[in-house]
Amino acid sequence: MIHAYAAKTAGGKLEPFEYDPGALKDEEVEINVEYCGICHSDVSMLNNDWGMTQYPLVPGHEVVGTVAAIGDRVKTVEVGQQVGLGWYSHSCMHCEWCMSGNHNLCLKAESTIVARHGGFADKVRAHEEWAVPLPEGIEPAKVGPLFCGGITVFNPIVEFDVKPTDRVGVIGIGGLGHIALQFLQAWGCEVTAFSTNPDKEAEARKLGANHFVNSRDPQALEKLVNSFDMIISTVNADLDWGTYISTLRPKGRLHFVGVVPSAIQTYAFSLIAGQKTLSGSPLGSPQTIARMLDFAVRHNIEPVIETFPFSQVNEAIAHLEAGKARYRIVLKH
Repeated sequence: MIHAYAAKTAGGKLEPFEYDPGALKDEEVEINVEYCGICHSDVSMLNNDWGMTQYPLVPGHEVVGTVAAIGDRVKTVEVGQQVGLGWYSHSCMHCEWCMSGNHNLCLKAESTIVARHGGFADKVRAHEEWAVPLPEGIEPAKVGPLFCGGITVFNPIVEFDVKPTDRVGVIGIGGLGHIALQFLQAWGCEVTAFSTNPDKEAEARKLGANHFVNSRDPQALEKLVNSFDMIISTVNADLDWGTYISTLRPKGRLHFVGVVPSAIQTYAFSLIAGQKTLSGSPLGSPQTIARMLDFAVRHNIEPVIETFPFSQVNEAIAHLEAGKARYRIVLKH
C-alpha cells in the first residue's frame, strides 16, 4: 500500500490516505519520496480551478527520491538511484512529438497528478523516461522545484534560442520568476525584473537582475519602449499586455508560462509592424530537464526554499495561498 495525503473534495483539507497501486508495469519506476515541492498548480488542482480534478486527489509533482523498484523492461534507471519527477509521468514514446524529442508536447502525455496519485506520499510511480536522474553536485533537498518551476522557465530559453547578448525581461519575481532571473543571468543575458512589489528590488538584483522596474509605474514602462528581445511572463494576473508588447524590440517575443485568467488582448498591428510574437510553453522534455539540471550544477543555481514536514502539509499550503512563500515550499519526510 502507498500512504499519502489526499483531498476528498474541492478545497478540502489533505488527510491521510492509502491506496493499492497494483502490480508494477514493465516500464514503470516506483520512487521512495524524500522531498516534494508544493506548486501553485497543486493548489489549482486541489480547488478544481481547471475543471479536471478527480477526487480523492493526491497532489505533488516536484518529487525527489530514490528508485525503490523497477519494471522488467526498465533500462534508464537503477534501484537506489536518486531521481526527480515533475508534472509529466508518462508519454506515448512513439508519436511524432515524442520521436522528435518533444515528449512534453505528446498529445497522450499523462500528468503526475491528473487522473492519478502524485507525490504527497511515501511512494509514487512514473514511466522510466520521466524519472530523471539527479547529477552529482546537486542538493536533493532543494532541487524538487526545478522539476516544475525551473523547467517551466528554462525550456523557453532553449526552445527559442535565447542568446547571451539578448535583453530579457521577467514579469513576476515569485516561484517561477526568481529561478528565471538566475538562469538568464548565468546564460549571459541583460536581465530586467518586473514586479509590483518594490521591496523585492534588492533580492531580485541579488538573484541576477541587472535592472528592476516597478510594474505599477506607467511612466517606468513607457521609458522601456523598444528595449527587449524577450519577456517571460510568470504571473497569473491580467496585465496591460499592449504596453509590454511595446517594450519589445523588432522580432521580440512575449512568452507566457503563467496562466493568466482572461483572454490576452492586443492589436494585431502592434505585432505585425515589429514582426513580434506571442507564445507559451508547457514545461520541457526529459532531455531538456537533464540539460537544465547540468546547467544548474555548473552555475550553482538553486531555488530559494522553505521546508515543512509532510505532517504539516495543510499549513504549508495555507502559507503558499497567503502569498508568504519565499519562494518555493518543499515538503520532506
